[in-house]
Amino acid sequence: MVLLPCAARAQTKDAPKPDADCLACHSQNDLKSESGHSLYVDETKHQAGAHAILNCTDCHTNIKEYPHPARITKVKCSTCHAEEAANVPKSVHSLLGPEACNSCHGSAHEALPAAGLAPKLCAGCHNDEVKAFAASVHAKAAKDGDAQAPSCQACHGPVHKILAVQDPGSPVAKKNLPETCGSCHANASFLAKHQIPFARPVEAYKLSVHGRAVAAGNQNAATCSDCHGSHEIYAARDARSKINHWNVPATCGTCHTEIQKTYLASVHGKAVAAGASDAPVCTDCHGEHIILAPSEAQSLVNPARVSSVTCGRCHSDERLDARYNLPTDRVSTFADSYHGLALRGGAQTVANCASCHGVHNIFAPNDPRSTVYPANLARTCGKCHPGAGDTFAIGPVHVRAEAIAEHPVVRAIRVAYWILIPLTLGFMFFHNLFDFLRKLLRKGPRIDSGEEVQRMNLNFRIAHWLTVISFPVLVITGFALKYPDAWWSRPMRQWEQHFAFRGTLHRVAAVVLLVSLAYHVVHLVLVRRDRVILRSLMPGIGDLRNMSDLLLYNLGLSRTAPAFGAFSYAEKMEYWAFLWGTVVMAASGFILWFNNFALRHFPKWVTDAATALHFYEAILATFSILIWHMYMVVFDPDVYPMDRAWITGKASADHLRHTRPGYYAELMNREEAGGGDAETDEKKRRPSEPQDPDGPKNKSGPNTGWD
Repeated sequence: MVLLPCAARAQTKDAPKPDADCLACHSQNDLKSESGHSLYVDETKHQAGAHAILNCTDCHTNIKEYPHPARITKVKCSTCHAEEAANVPKSVHSLLGPEACNSCHGSAHEALPAAGLAPKLCAGCHNDEVKAFAASVHAKAAKDGDAQAPSCQACHGPVHKILAVQDPGSPVAKKNLPETCGSCHANASFLAKHQIPFARPVEAYKLSVHGRAVAAGNQNAATCSDCHGSHEIYAARDARSKINHWNVPATCGTCHTEIQKTYLASVHGKAVAAGASDAPVCTDCHGEHIILAPSEAQSLVNPARVSSVTCGRCHSDERLDARYNLPTDRVSTFADSYHGLALRGGAQTVANCASCHGVHNIFAPNDPRSTVYPANLARTCGKCHPGAGDTFAIGPVHVRAEAIAEHPVVRAIRVAYWILIPLTLGFMFFHNLFDFLRKLLRKGPRIDSGEEVQRMNLNFRIAHWLTVISFPVLVITGFALKYPDAWWSRPMRQWEQHFAFRGTLHRVAAVVLLVSLAYHVVHLVLVRRDRVILRSLMPGIGDLRNMSDLLLYNLGLSRTAPAFGAFSYAEKMEYWAFLWGTVVMAASGFILWFNNFALRHFPKWVTDAATALHFYEAILATFSILIWHMYMVVFDPDVYPMDRAWITGKASADHLRHTRPGYYAELMNREEAGGGDAETDEKKRRPSEPQDPDGPKNKSGPNTGWD
């Protein structure tokens, strides 16, 4: 057993070499064929090559004896490498012809393993590309031992299947390049491991205007290599990188030449040229990978987003404003302007930063080329407002409200409403609060027999229904313009992306409200019986007495509650306030609706006054309905859960007997008498039975025809 290893070593040492007979001749370096072709085989190189495991006769299978015939059949690589031999003629390397294998691998006797060929061997034909790659971020990663660093084959495909870049099947063809780069850069773990800060860059690119164009077959659209380079890819911080901050305009300019020229002449382009690292380049405004068309809702330069998201990113930054001596309030003052409010509300056609200052051609305001240069303002504003600067003065956009020297009329409107709104709403609130508490503290339950009497006929109800439909819509869509970021206005902003939803709905509701008013007026003009309510609704001294008496009663200073006629002072106040408010809102609303017409025919202060009047009157009307009307119809304990007269036309008989005994008695008398012409009955009754048109205490007022 001890002698076995020695015997094995002896057998190995003495074993004849199978290629010894061949090398006896072919180891001579001057051995040549009749045609002068070298037949020399370097045994050392052969043993170091890929074919070291093969003997001579494994390839030269037709040699059976030594010496062999002078002419022998040429060995074909396809005998062992059938797949590779079949692929090469289809590849870009087919240009090398029959010697394609030897061109890359060298002599079959010295062929090196594939792993040791690239990229040095590739440099034999692709010297410039290999040099560029050697300096790239990818080659640096390979040099640092990164196993995931790409090689030539990683991008171009298996070496025997490499296709020309113009071939649609090539991994580096434009259409396929996102997938090729994405094999690494769409891998979340790869991005995390290599600390690449961009999230989902390949997916973002595919969604971009460039990615979609490439996918659709546009050979001129930008793909990964157009922006990052092909072999010479460098980190963005590298000054040689095509996506380095300072190089971005030139990179984008390879396709967008004219835009680049315009940008370089602009205030931003000159700032970049002067070395301002904060000055925006193409990617700062358009984004890096997910560049979208301006018409797309998510685009950074979409009209609805460019002011707040893109321009506002720099021009609302206090540090940048201080560093470059920029105005500090450009974004905030625009946001509070008419244009800014409409834009925040989702309007697609209102002016934004780019509408006035330009897109790529942004110049300093004192530059004659600037679209906001004083001499150019008429043309700039005139794009939306024909006649700007000629028929009406152009007002400033970026102004703080507290710094505006308002026209005296506008200022008077503001001051008047600042006084009127708190006084009016405060009166309504405490009036109803005292009434509510008094009724809660009264003894005994509310009488509710279920009996009803006619209160509103169909014509009155139709006018009321139209108001009920239009008024809430006007409130919501109107305040959505002033407060576009509120939760209740956000749903409308989604519709605004497709068309001017909020403004259209607001105007439609305004027309419906005016139709309701017109219907009411025509109804009263045509129906004499119902027109008598106007006399019953006229306020008088008796209403002041009733108001005083009710206040004393609710405060516990009187034991007798006042009785009302067909209409209480609260209903009269609301009726005339509604008519007045509708006229005011319609007049101011039409001025704002047809603002170009208004600006051409009236001074600018008229539009400003209409804006103030419309807003403050809307506040007063909205809260008056909530505090005053809703209490009378819903929350008043005498009618809760609702006075349904506006739906059915009938009111609670118990409520009328309790609060308007005279009016209720008159209704019963008329019903027993079989009705009749209310206005005629009124005239017959007045000479012998004069009454206060406001309704005497504890008796009904005149027959109104309301029923």
